[in-house]
Amino acid sequence: MNGWRSRLAMGCGYISAMAVAGMMLITVADVVLRATINFPIRGTLEIVELLLAASFFLALPATFLRDEHIVVDMIDRKVGVRGVDLLKRISALTGFLLLSVLCWQGWIAAQDTLVFNDVTSDLAIPRIYYWAPVLAGLFGSVVAALAMVTDPGSSASAQVDEGKTL
Repeated sequence: MNGWRSRLAMGCGYISAMAVAGMMLITVADVVLRATINFPIRGTLEIVELLLAASFFLALPATFLRDEHIVVDMIDRKVGVRGVDLLKRISALTGFLLLSVLCWQGWIAAQDTLVFNDVTSDLAIPRIYYWAPVLAGLFGSVVAALAMVTDPGSSASAQVDEGKTL
């Protein structure tokens, strides 16, 4: 994997992992405080929702960049290395197109959220904060999918050379 792809995937992975750890810690703290001294943390659900959006959508570009999607390889042996490479590029191109539409529509929805000053009900967190990791992850995924389409380092033949099974 290229240097920039590796660094970007690692950065996305770290941010996503911190969001998952934050979800876990806030949930455990809320349960412990509620059970021991009957003092729950106000707005736990809203904080967990925000961290969940960050953990999922910021991990998505890393999945593309590392080429670690879940794959069902029913026809790989029949089409050979070149066929697998072509299928991977077609899949990445399809992902690029679909993620581009999601990013565009997400941008429109985020603008509406910003214009109407939407906030959460308990902590009054501006909803645009929820859209920020979603849009960042979608945009990063669009760029990563495009890199997978155009980058020869992501080909099946390169994986065979590295000893990975298809």
